[in-house]
Amino acid sequence: MSKRNSQAAKQAARERIRAQQEAERRREKRKRSIVVGVSIVAVLALAGGVGYAVMQSNKPGHWDEAKDQKLVKPANTSGKNGTTVVIGKDSAKKTLKLYEDPRCPICAQFEQTVGPTVEKDLKDGKYKIQFVGATFLDRNFQGEGSRNAMSALGAALNVSPDAFLAYKKALYSAENHPAESDDKFKDDAYLLKIANEVPELKKSAAFKKAVKDGTYDRWALEMGQAFQNDEAGVDGTPAFVMDGKQIKAEGGNVPRTPAEYNKMIDEALKG
Repeated sequence: MSKRNSQAAKQAARERIRAQQEAERRREKRKRSIVVGVSIVAVLALAGGVGYAVMQSNKPGHWDEAKDQKLVKPANTSGKNGTTVVIGKDSAKKTLKLYEDPRCPICAQFEQTVGPTVEKDLKDGKYKIQFVGATFLDRNFQGEGSRNAMSALGAALNVSPDAFLAYKKALYSAENHPAESDDKFKDDAYLLKIANEVPELKKSAAFKKAVKDGTYDRWALEMGQAFQNDEAGVDGTPAFVMDGKQIKAEGGNVPRTPAEYNKMIDEALKG
């Protein structure tokens, strides 16, 4: 091979190497551009997601909006906001105020063990019952089951006092009542399923519509506020007040048996 040919070959080889190096640099540049682009998109997506989450968290919730709803008072109520719920015979001389929160497990135990005694007393005209509905467990355990169940109770009360009492009994039953930390009553479908155990509610299209539409949501909030403002100073459930004074079973307890309840009530009625 001549010297000239040798130099030409070397020059060609160098050109090929430079071309390969340049191509490699271009490939690397494209890869870096893609990585940076993907990273920017990811950051923007993350920022957008965080921004959306913040926006959603700052949006008013349903129960905040319910405060501005038109107040619909259930039938069979009285008082400024329809929060006075008195059930029983007009001939009964005294009224027992009964304070309950739908999510309260002790209320459920009371209804399961002593509830039949209360029902009999009402039928016999021994006293009237004024129901005071609390919803503070939604705050203590987070959720909305107390308010949602209270709204459904308002829909039942609008049907009739008997439907209200029967539905309350079904909600507190051992088969239906969840643990207080389980916000099961927030589900309208579950509340309607329980209502099917009450014949008067099962056949009531108006009741079902009211539950689904949240017709008595504002009323449920007013009931919870009435509990907070109650002059008797009750701070837990279940609680019992007669003649303006809180009454308890022996030892300052909630009555756990019909016998304990009867003794508590008989003493209060004498007072």
